[in-house]
Amino acid sequence: MAEKLIVIGGTAAGLSAASRARKEKPDMEIQVFEKSGFVSYGACGLPYFVGGIIHDINELVAINAESLKSRRNISAWTHHEVLLIDPEKKEVSVKNLDTDEVSIHSYDKLVIATGAVPAVPPIPGIHCDGVYYLRNMEDGIRLKTAAKEHGRVCIIGGGAIGLETAEELSNAGLSVSICEQFPRLLPFLDNAFSEILEDTLIKHGIKVRTGTQIAEILSENGKVRGIRTALGEKEPFDLILVSAGVKPASALAEKAGLALGLKGGIIVDDEMRTSRKDIWACGDCVQMKNRITGKPAYVPLGTTANKQGRIAGGNAAGGHDTFKGVLGSMVTKVFELFIAATGLSKDQAAGEGYDAVSVSITKADRASYYPGGRDNHICLIVDKQTGRLLGAQGMGSESIAGRMNVFATAITCGMTVEEINELDLVYAPPAAPVYDPILIAANQAMKKITR
Repeated sequence: MAEKLIVIGGTAAGLSAASRARKEKPDMEIQVFEKSGFVSYGACGLPYFVGGIIHDINELVAINAESLKSRRNISAWTHHEVLLIDPEKKEVSVKNLDTDEVSIHSYDKLVIATGAVPAVPPIPGIHCDGVYYLRNMEDGIRLKTAAKEHGRVCIIGGGAIGLETAEELSNAGLSVSICEQFPRLLPFLDNAFSEILEDTLIKHGIKVRTGTQIAEILSENGKVRGIRTALGEKEPFDLILVSAGVKPASALAEKAGLALGLKGGIIVDDEMRTSRKDIWACGDCVQMKNRITGKPAYVPLGTTANKQGRIAGGNAAGGHDTFKGVLGSMVTKVFELFIAATGLSKDQAAGEGYDAVSVSITKADRASYYPGGRDNHICLIVDKQTGRLLGAQGMGSESIAGRMNVFATAITCGMTVEEINELDLVYAPPAAPVYDPILIAANQAMKKITR
């Protein structure tokens, strides 16, 4: 009888795990159970569906359940929620959400890829009608429908998804306000970068309120009517989008007796094995490891989920690949501004005991005489004693993403700013100046190193 793998969760990590397992063991029986109505979709595209850049939500689907069966011989069941894992019997209890029927399925190997759930702030009124989240496809459909009917939206939280959605809702004609409890947006950024970001949002008609605590979501007959801040200020709104971060969806794992760690993430080793035999976990539901410090971290990103899924699926099929850790490399776009970061911020580096210094530069992204150039702002965080690059942030044109990838590579390789300064980078007037912003930033950082 063929070995059987069950995967709980059918999005980034889960489908990567199932697909890798199929490649490694062509005769393996593979079942995927997904609570929602979609598998293998790009959740990061949801703001652009809500705003109308993407018209058909199915464009976000990489492969549907029917194609998974016909092309990869993977059985994917949507609207099926796993209620219980029994590690002793090696069984899962699964509820068909369309029929309420509960069935028992045995496994030889199990991969948990339950993802994350939105963090719900303890605000009175948070559960009333008109409060939305943007985590899965159904969320996107609901929010887009609501946005067509209303004109005033308050976004609670100034994270990347909230900012991207703010742009899209504004472009769709809604009046948008952002309320962030921290003193500035994307607080891991350099102060000057946060100011540029806020100025960009305001320039495009979005109201930004930092250092603002929401005391209550006001309602009438159970429907959202506005907010009241901790200072007693009231403002009317038709709908609320909560974008206050996420937390690991680990309740199922906890009930099964699996060890949990940081923020409730499932503890896994470098091979994505959990504390129970024949069970792996991957993606936003697990505790990760910071690649620089080696310490536990929780950085939910689609790129990481896909990578961990491939590792977990391959190892469940008999492999021994390892996950080396996460830098938290990210990029987001807010109107014309691209924002990217990788590694540690200066505050994070100091908190880890590094004698960290930072340096910021501004340089055009192409030759000064070539039309259409834009400034790239780059901030490097460096260990003062060794010159090792610990983190980088960038803001400016689309090209900042590629430059941040260079810095992420440099951090991964343990490079110093002296070594980065020696890189042989490309040059052509439409693409980059003769002395790239990467090299200028590294050169300036060299001046702050203690040698």
